[in-house]
This record gives sequence, structure tokens and C-alpha cells, in this order.
Amino acid sequence: MQVSQDQPIYSEAPLQLLLFVDGRPKSRQQVQRIRAYLKELEAEYSFELQIIDVGQQPYLAEHFKLVATPALIKIHPEPRQIIAGSNIIAQLKTWWPRWQAAVDAFLKLQEDLQERIDDNSRVTPPKSTIRSVAVSAELIKLSDEIFRLKQEKEKLTEQLQFKDRVIAMLAHDLRNPLTAAAIAIETLQSNYNSDTGEFQRLKPGMTAHLLKQARSQTRTIDRMIADLLQVGRGSDTELPITPQKLELGKLCLDVLEQLRDRYTAKSQNLETDIPKDLPFVYADPERIRQVLVNLLDNAIKYTPEGGTISIAGLHRTTQKVQFSIGDTGPGIPQENRDRIFENHYRLQRDEGTEGYGIGLCLCQRIIRAHYGQIWVDSAPNGGAWFHFTLPVYPS
Repeated sequence: MQVSQDQPIYSEAPLQLLLFVDGRPKSRQQVQRIRAYLKELEAEYSFELQIIDVGQQPYLAEHFKLVATPALIKIHPEPRQIIAGSNIIAQLKTWWPRWQAAVDAFLKLQEDLQERIDDNSRVTPPKSTIRSVAVSAELIKLSDEIFRLKQEKEKLTEQLQFKDRVIAMLAHDLRNPLTAAAIAIETLQSNYNSDTGEFQRLKPGMTAHLLKQARSQTRTIDRMIADLLQVGRGSDTELPITPQKLELGKLCLDVLEQLRDRYTAKSQNLETDIPKDLPFVYADPERIRQVLVNLLDNAIKYTPEGGTISIAGLHRTTQKVQFSIGDTGPGIPQENRDRIFENHYRLQRDEGTEGYGIGLCLCQRIIRAHYGQIWVDSAPNGGAWFHFTLPVYPS
């Protein structure tokens, strides 16, 4: 700033104060007393006062690191001073003569500097003024806004990535019900005689079973597509669930029936240990069906011909039920057991083939949505044991 010899260096009021207030009813009377007292002081000594509502400008309170309001801050002349608490007027009575003396000393210094400057001299304005504080506050506000926008961008990126993963996972999971429905329909179609209107070589019981299977699988597909659309519209990264009273053992037997052709084709043995008194769980039937289908599908896939698949239920605590599915396959290496649930993570042995990974990521999200846990460890026979917990249905 170019300053001439007859131009004052500092044109604003030399004493500048900020009064921070809030909207609390309890502090309203105190603020009124402070403002009335400052009005009395203004009649004797000129100063500039700015009232700041911390509810409207919280970044300014952050700028001054205020821990309580109301608060009165002398920002010019330096050094800055803050007085706060329930006795601001009493403190102000003590500090006011000192502030006046500081202002007088500042003005005397300005006069001395004024006499020494040349027409082309550049004078640095005071560091702390109401104007400079306003600029600093705007910078803080802009910085906060930039930070908020960055967080919003990261959140949106995470949501887009999540939706991409959900689409991939559901596309993977759609194969099982589509295959089951297709087999049932093709079997019915190949045995249907259009001339007689009857199913040849199929007993009524088998016909009813195949029709039920086709209906059940198409409902599952419809639910999965509906979930996909819901996730695509929503902003939440959690899978939607509708928990209800659920008999986990019966659901598992239904899934085993659904996958019967798979494990009988490999002559695999089933060992089940599901206690009859296993309590009901509080869970979404279709979501937990997805978990069971994925875990049993992997168990069938990795268990060699003639191997054994184990299913066990355990009333672990009064609040949790544990369900476990084991196989006699190659197992999961210790160093990979945490990463096995990551999206698209593949074991080296599975490259080029369908393997653990995308379905397990969905399993983990479903179980976590039920506030449960899922993990894997080694089976006694060298295979893999997958365990998950679900909350007990409140009685």
C-alpha cells in the first residue's frame, strides 16, 4: 500500500473488539449486560465492536479456539487477549485501563512512524484487525468447505465402487438359482406330452416338486434383482435386510435339497450336526439363504469326489447362534484367511477358475448387516471350516 506523508497509516478505530455470543437463553441476559456496559465505555473511549453469533459462524470460534461463550476478544492492538466466563464485566473493568494505555502507546508509535516514512514507502498493516480476522475466517470457511467436498467425493466414490461390487456379486449369485430353475423347467418340458396334457415318466410328487423348485428359484431371482435396484437407488453402503424369526437348520436343509444334484454328482457325503433345540435366529431368510448357498457351493466345489461336507449348529451364547460348514478340500492358507473375504480376492491356486472370493465378500456383508461375524479356520481333516454367527430371536 502506497502511503503519502499526510495520509494516516491506520484509519480504523485503534481498539477493536469481538464479542462472541450464542443462542442459549441462559446467556442472553449476560450478553445484554455486557453490551450495555460496552455502550457506556464507548461514550468515553472510541472503539470498534463486532458481534459474532457462533451458531452462524462456528469457524470463527474455531479460529480463536474458544471453549466457552460469551467471550470478548481484543484483537487490536496486539497482543490478542480473550476474556470469557460468567464475570466478563468484572474482568473488563480490570483490563480496560490497560487496553487504553496499550492503544495510546500504539497511536504514539504510529505517529513516530508517520514522521519517518517517505512518499514511496510501503507500510505493513497491523496483523490483527477485524478486517484481517474476517479474511482469515473466510479462508477457514473455504478450507472447511474444500475438506467437506473432498469427503463427499470420497463417499460418492466409495458408494460407486460398492455398487459395482454388488452388481458383480449378485451376477455371480444369480447363476445358482437360474441353473436350478432352468433344470426344473427343462425337466418338466422334456417330459410334457402336449397331446395328453400330462407329464410322462414323472410321478405327480416329482412334478409338484419341480414346479415348486422353479417357483422358489424365480422368487429368489426376483428378490435379488429387487435388492440390486434398491442398492442402485440408495446412498447407503449396507445391504438392505428384513430380519424375522428364522429356523436356521430347516433353511440349511432346504438349501441342501436345492444343491442335491451338485453333491450327488460327486458322490460326496454329508454330515450334519444341527441340534433339534437350536434356537430360532433373527435374520433375513433370503439373505441367509445366499450365505448358505455360497458356502455350500464352495464346499461342494473344493471337496473332491467321495469327500465329506460337514454342517453344524451351535447355541454359542444366550444371544448368538453359530453355524459352521466344513469340507475336505485343500483348505485356506493361514496367511490368506483375513483377505479371503475381500472383493475379487483370489487364491493363487484359483486363478483361471471360479473360486472363493466374490461370493465370500457378499457373505461377509450380509452377516455384518446382521451384527454377526464370519471367519474361516482349518478343519481337523485338513479342509476349511467357515463359521458365522447370528443373533438369537428374542423370546
